[in-house]
Amino acid sequence: MTEFTTEVQRWEAVLAHERAADGLFWYAVKTTRVYCRPACPSRRPRRENVTFFDSPEEAVAAGFRACRRCQPERVNAAAQAVATAQYLLDTAQTEPSLSELAAAVGLSPFHLQRVFKERLGVSPKQYAVRVRTDRLKTGLRNGQSVTTALYEAGHDSPATLYARSTDQLGMTPRTYARGGHGEMIQYTGASSPLGQMLVAATARGLCAVRFGNMDDMVPELRAEYPKAEVTENAEALKPYVTGILEYLSGQNTALNLRTDAGGTDFQQRVWDALRRIPYGETRSYAELAQMIGEPGAVRAVASACARNPVALVVPCHRIVRTGGALGGYRWGLDMKQRLLDTEKGKTGQAQPTLF
Repeated sequence: MTEFTTEVQRWEAVLAHERAADGLFWYAVKTTRVYCRPACPSRRPRRENVTFFDSPEEAVAAGFRACRRCQPERVNAAAQAVATAQYLLDTAQTEPSLSELAAAVGLSPFHLQRVFKERLGVSPKQYAVRVRTDRLKTGLRNGQSVTTALYEAGHDSPATLYARSTDQLGMTPRTYARGGHGEMIQYTGASSPLGQMLVAATARGLCAVRFGNMDDMVPELRAEYPKAEVTENAEALKPYVTGILEYLSGQNTALNLRTDAGGTDFQQRVWDALRRIPYGETRSYAELAQMIGEPGAVRAVASACARNPVALVVPCHRIVRTGGALGGYRWGLDMKQRLLDTEKGKTGQAQPTLF
């Protein structure tokens, strides 16, 4: 599983100050002619001023100089070891053991386990499971049988596949192999105080709550499951839409709607913890990392928040930086501030922003 290979993934990593991305790519700012590592603590630039590079040498060759603050030309030994371990897990047909990985990168097994989890938010074993899942998905999409795909992905037996199929695929392997064929995803659009809203759900629960232009959001939803039965059904989605609109108006502070959002084990833990943050309260990224028992995975927690597919229901807007600064938000900081002001107003902590 190669992470941060697309510009969208890389930009999200830059917004989240993603330490796990250090050593995997570098970004440069056209207006200052400076290049940085993703975790650089400097102020985030505008997207249109950013370009990405696969190495410091490429950035220098393009006329950029190294940031004095984050010293991007000096990726530390731990980052290099984790990047090497990632490469080995990405490319090995047979999953290497922790001891074999540690020997390859020159660290003790204990130290590698610690720095790997600190930077990526998951253990080498959990990362390897995701690698196998991505290989399985590729095989299934390419028309392989479930049996062939599972063994070529590195599974020892069907038991290791089906034990994790729900968490990793969001549906049975055979359904996924058919591009979601047989899976029914219903959606509707609605006007909200925050603009146009798309709400989509499977039979198990919400899989998407998004804001933007419906002409863009509907094709994006269909592209995720090209062979699923994706249909518009305002009536079926009415309970979800009503619940969300009541939340936005302050009538419903407990947005307890069922969800069916696919994500890694780590992301699911983060999203579950987000739903435990009380209405009208906020937590820092560091506090959220503590909530899931991963105090060293602050950057990975921020990345999981950025990838939340079910806005509002999984309230990632309640996460701020240590000290109270807003941090990032996929739908814009103005929207995040309005949501927080309204929630605090309803709990008597501040004057609400009227929608």
